[in-house]
Amino acid sequence: MPRSLELLIVLLAAPLWLPLLALLIVLVACIDGRPVFFRQVRPGLHAQPFTILKFRTMRPGAESDDVRTTRLGAFLRKASLDELPELLQVLSGKMALVGPRPLLMEYLDDYTEEEMHRHDVRPGITGWAQVHGRNAITRAEKVQYDLEYVAKRSFWMDCRILLMTLLHLKGN
Repeated sequence: MPRSLELLIVLLAAPLWLPLLALLIVLVACIDGRPVFFRQVRPGLHAQPFTILKFRTMRPGAESDDVRTTRLGAFLRKASLDELPELLQVLSGKMALVGPRPLLMEYLDDYTEEEMHRHDVRPGITGWAQVHGRNAITRAEKVQYDLEYVAKRSFWMDCRILLMTLLHLKGN
């Protein structure tokens, strides 16, 4: 998708997502405390590190994810609202609406030369792997879907992925 169209979509939708973002900032701060955001360095375009920004959904210091995830955090994750701050990163150019989800930096050493091509495009809020299983597929399957996306990407594929994402969110 051309960057100009992506920016237009995000800006036109701002009256919907900006008030929600502000509300969630207040809710997370009041219910779960600070910090409100979770920040983590991930590989971006050309595997260059950038800091991803999400709503914090876990308590610091607990032993397991089941114990660490807050009630509000569980809701935010289920509704994919923890990803909402990433729209700011689309505006800044660090992320795209559609592209491979940025995995962890520690995985870079495990990628083959071919698998590194998943970093030939900006990472996305949603992607081909997300609409084909999200957390129900293995990391290797995610990488294969990402490589397929990079090889076949087009405006219409991005539109299809966005529509599939919206339909999935509506079904939650």
